[in-house]
Amino acid sequence: MAGRIRAEDVASVKERTSITDVVREHVTLRPAGVGAMKGLCPFHDEKTPSFTVRESVGSYHCFGCGEGGDVLDFVQKVDHLTFTESVERLASRLGLELRYEEGGGPRDGMGLGKRSRLIEAHRVAEEFYHEQLVTGPQARAGRDYLRERGFLRPEAERFGVGFAPRGGEVLTRYLLEKGFTADELTTAGLSGRGSRGLYDRFRGRLIWPIRDTTGDTIGFGARRLFDDDRSPAKFLNTSETPIYKKTSVLYGLDLAKKAISDDRKAVVVEGYTDVMAAHLAGVPHAIATCGTSFTVDHIKALRRIVRDEADLTPAKVIFTFDGDAAGQKAAMKAYAEDQRWASQSFVAVAREGMDPCDLRLREGDAAVRDLVDSAVPMFEFAVRTTLARFDLTTAEGRVRAMGAVAPIINAIRDTALRPEYIRTVAGWVGVEVDQMRTATQRAGRLAVAPDARTPERRGEQAPEPTPGEAAMSMPAPDLRDPVVAAERQLFQSLLQYPALFAEAGIETWDPAAISAPAHRAVLDAVRAVGLRPDLSLAGWHALLGEAASLTVRGLLAELAVAPVPVVHDPSTGMPPRAYTDSLVARVREQQISRQIADSMATMRRLGADPQADPTQVRELSLRLQALERQRAAIRDGISR
Repeated sequence: MAGRIRAEDVASVKERTSITDVVREHVTLRPAGVGAMKGLCPFHDEKTPSFTVRESVGSYHCFGCGEGGDVLDFVQKVDHLTFTESVERLASRLGLELRYEEGGGPRDGMGLGKRSRLIEAHRVAEEFYHEQLVTGPQARAGRDYLRERGFLRPEAERFGVGFAPRGGEVLTRYLLEKGFTADELTTAGLSGRGSRGLYDRFRGRLIWPIRDTTGDTIGFGARRLFDDDRSPAKFLNTSETPIYKKTSVLYGLDLAKKAISDDRKAVVVEGYTDVMAAHLAGVPHAIATCGTSFTVDHIKALRRIVRDEADLTPAKVIFTFDGDAAGQKAAMKAYAEDQRWASQSFVAVAREGMDPCDLRLREGDAAVRDLVDSAVPMFEFAVRTTLARFDLTTAEGRVRAMGAVAPIINAIRDTALRPEYIRTVAGWVGVEVDQMRTATQRAGRLAVAPDARTPERRGEQAPEPTPGEAAMSMPAPDLRDPVVAAERQLFQSLLQYPALFAEAGIETWDPAAISAPAHRAVLDAVRAVGLRPDLSLAGWHALLGEAASLTVRGLLAELAVAPVPVVHDPSTGMPPRAYTDSLVARVREQQISRQIADSMATMRRLGADPQADPTQVRELSLRLQALERQRAAIRDGISR
């Protein structure tokens, strides 16, 4: 386990380290009086040097931004390291073996010498791989791939890209000749050990060096190039080693850390070529994970650099994801971890699902910058991604959508923001704010593990039930509801006196306008068989047969014999025409009311969209007016 470094060793590191030499690696220093050096501050933008270093006292101070301290403070600040990491790094430069308090040791469990050897092995391997890419005859496939992705030799040199020869032990033999031991090579993950001895971990692949925050190479990522590659995996990465932990390493962070720190903005992309493309396009904040999703350890590493602190103006962390299902799943998983940030998280998805590298190839550098600038808040992306799975033009779809997005709203850290988000999401769904508020109050919080949630809680639309499943789960019609009671009377009259409905246009009735599911099943059965004025015994049996699959035979039988609650016309022995006409009119009113509700929902969604087409809004407004006139006419007819 990591332990506390002895105080005398910390003091020795400070005394033996030249602060001027350390600072010179980052700042151009010039004499500024007796014993002092001055340069442009690395911690803020300035045109006139105000950053002063005094070797005799081992300290620095910037008279512009106020930053100052000793050599350990400088290394911590400039390389975004912890105190322990900065001491260990400077001790490594000095060749000083640190001592730890009882029960502790180095963070990675290794002494200085062993870690330095593994780092050195990776440095030599990186040089070897890069030389192979530039001069090796086998590397033509790698050079062609880079060229196709828009990268030439200068770009390959800038990012240290290399090529692993196809022979089984080429790198291993080279490193052994350089004096590294077999144990060092296997511990570093550069070589594997088989029945025939050592072999190269990567063979016939394009290689990217993976560096830690300070710029030391600690692992590699390798892309498949040849069809006969024995490994089917497109990408391979260095296995876990004492110096490489893939769940905490971010590719490109050594190059991006200054821009991330200066602008307090990070751009998380999905691959090595995406990082390259973003940096070359003018987005120097780009980083990527190394074959894993974005984890808690990645968040911890990035928070330190972006200065993710609650009392500061929120930093920005922008995720770019592919527009496909996998990209959306990755975005939702990132959103589930959003509570760990004080910063604001955003999502950018390019048109047609292009990644930054493809986008740069097709549309140029400006398109990549525009993609980052167009990022939307992750909350908005999560909600809109969830809503896209529902049909918001129907009442059922809106109800289910509210249930799916309500837990996302409840997951918002700052409860003071929830009322505003409720109003915003209500507009996106197309419902009243009170409806959205009620749905949110009833819902739980968003679960952290997306795969553990129910389909509705995951924001997915559950599969539609079969007719049999739907009928089995139908509740009995609630006759306390006057609308449901009127529907019952309608179907009683329809089944018992079909002649009265010959001109009712049953085939045009919208089943969705029938509120009780069981009554909708009855309508489906009647429409499937066809309504005849003289419903015969055979026709009745056909109706019951159609209803059998819907398990509403009992309800049909009941409706066919239950007394119709109205005084019958003595001359015909049937209910008065005015009575049945009023029942049909109520169905039509319900149908139009539903259309009005759907149109109002669409109007709300358009009102919440600043890019809405004014022509569409105007047409929808005219449609609403026409529907309202139709409903008023029906109601006027019923009242008479």
